[in-house]
Amino acid sequence: MSEPRSQVKSHKIPKLLVWDAWLKVRENGGAAGADGVSIDQFEERLKDNLYKLWNRMSSGSYFPGPVRAVEIPKKGGTRVLGIPNVVDRVAQTAAVMALEPNVEKVFHDDSYGYRPGRSPLDAVAVCRQRCLKRDWVVDLDVRSFFDSVPWDLMLKAVERHTDSKWVRLYVERWLKAPMLMPDGTLAARMKGTPQGGPISPLLANLFLHYGFDTWLAREFPTVAFERFADDVVIHCLTERQARQVWEAVERRFVQIGLQLHPDKTRIVYCKDSRRRQEFEQVTFTFCGYAFRPRMAFDRKRKQVYTGFLPAVAPEKLAEMSRRIASWRIHRRTNQTLAEIARWLNPVLRGWLNYFTAFYPTMVIPLYKRIDRHLMRWARWKYRRLSRSERRARQWLKVVREREPNLFVHWAMRY
Repeated sequence: MSEPRSQVKSHKIPKLLVWDAWLKVRENGGAAGADGVSIDQFEERLKDNLYKLWNRMSSGSYFPGPVRAVEIPKKGGTRVLGIPNVVDRVAQTAAVMALEPNVEKVFHDDSYGYRPGRSPLDAVAVCRQRCLKRDWVVDLDVRSFFDSVPWDLMLKAVERHTDSKWVRLYVERWLKAPMLMPDGTLAARMKGTPQGGPISPLLANLFLHYGFDTWLAREFPTVAFERFADDVVIHCLTERQARQVWEAVERRFVQIGLQLHPDKTRIVYCKDSRRRQEFEQVTFTFCGYAFRPRMAFDRKRKQVYTGFLPAVAPEKLAEMSRRIASWRIHRRTNQTLAEIARWLNPVLRGWLNYFTAFYPTMVIPLYKRIDRHLMRWARWKYRRLSRSERRARQWLKVVREREPNLFVHWAMRY
């Protein structure tokens, strides 16, 4: 970035901070925002764009553009993401980098969402261990959390952890930025922080740190919990304690402008071979893993018992299957099998690294679906296989034996 004509600025923002923020935004990728400028287009005039952003942020004249609303499907409906412009993503990332070191010092150990050095699998592993020790779980579902957060409480939490006026100023402007709807209209916003911006996960953690984490530790010091953003599991010793915690959390959330989903928040009994009480709810989902009673073996694999264990959630399995089907692999007959593996494997590797960490056999149906798509591809590509599924299956078996590492899932035993 070229040097400014004047060194007198309202806010002291290091140029290197803006540059490092840009590097993170470029690495993360993502679609264009409401202004239609992609990352590649932004990079064409990178020095000018970054200098202009730094200059405006330093002088206090930076105002973010509207966020672009994007609807993505989810179970039972859709979720609206807010995609900021690339330049606003750089600005938000700079603020995250300035604020994060301060708040990381105070965040609760059982908060896992979007934090450095922590992952969803860490949360699932801790949840699994606690389900073995405590019989009851309160599975919390916050209704429209990212659309409901009150701005005044959010800004109060931010002010507590930074002396940088520019961070407080621009967080408020990002919160109040309008949303460009799919029909082209601008919708004003009065609360919430749109999912999709780099600043939103940090703001969510900060809000719930005071709104939930520290409150629960103070009011119910004997219970344990795991929280990944707004996805929360609370472990209790008795059903009575679970109901008391649920009612108290519900009151607390009303105080801070949130609401529990009445149909999705539930009490769950962690039923296994040792715990045989009858209860209507014996399963819950956390970070894409479904916890429920499952068949298990002892260490010597001689004795079978029932354990309360996590495995890939059925809806996640169905979601991955739908995505594979949408690629229409069977129509890619202009590609070789090796070329298909080259673009398919990175996606499969990410899925399998995550969903085979616990109870990996539940992912086997996905392997078989992928193989069926490959068999269908072979029947479309090779005339000799077109009329016989049995021949296509035999062909795939031979290829797999010859090249067992061609596809990621072939290395798994099934």
